[in-house]
Amino acid sequence: MYSNILKRILDIGASILLLVVLSPILFVIILLLFFSNRGKPFYYQERPGKNERIFKVIKLKSMNDKKDKDGNLLPDVQRITPIGRFIRNTSLDELPQLINVLKGEMSLIGPRPLLVSYLPLYNEEQKQRHLLRPGITGWAQVNGRNAISWEKKFALDVYYVKNCSFNLDLKILWLTFLKVLRKDDISASEELTMEFFKGNS
Repeated sequence: MYSNILKRILDIGASILLLVVLSPILFVIILLLFFSNRGKPFYYQERPGKNERIFKVIKLKSMNDKKDKDGNLLPDVQRITPIGRFIRNTSLDELPQLINVLKGEMSLIGPRPLLVSYLPLYNEEQKQRHLLRPGITGWAQVNGRNAISWEKKFALDVYYVKNCSFNLDLKILWLTFLKVLRKDDISASEELTMEFFKGNS
């Protein structure tokens, strides 16, 4: 009942409220990113959602498009801009995903949407992380994020899928708020510090 109906209603209401309240901050950041990223304040990437359905996740663009002499993009750590580092440290780069939530592609809380290339690498247990909509924050994010192994992260995702409830979501929201406030595990994004998942050993 909760995960199928009430959770979706709460997602819509909370997303609209947050977008309205945070719109002044978003406007300023988008304007700054527009000039620092040559007219490209947003970043889009295909990710698997519920039942492995592919959608485009929306983020604020924290890296420029600088390339080496051979035309290849420089490493992520060399392309992150000062404003980009700020929005990552404060998790503001995730705010446009509220639009994904409104569109029904994501939830406020759920397993983080990872790369499409990981789909064939999951075992049967890990595949269960796609039985719910992916989230902006989740159980794995408040329990170590990139400080834990991929296997542990997936186990936490599956635990959430199997135990999804209003009380658990409230706990995750509170822990997320504390982590953002303290900047715990926030600057360490998957793209910057986490090794690519190469399958189970």
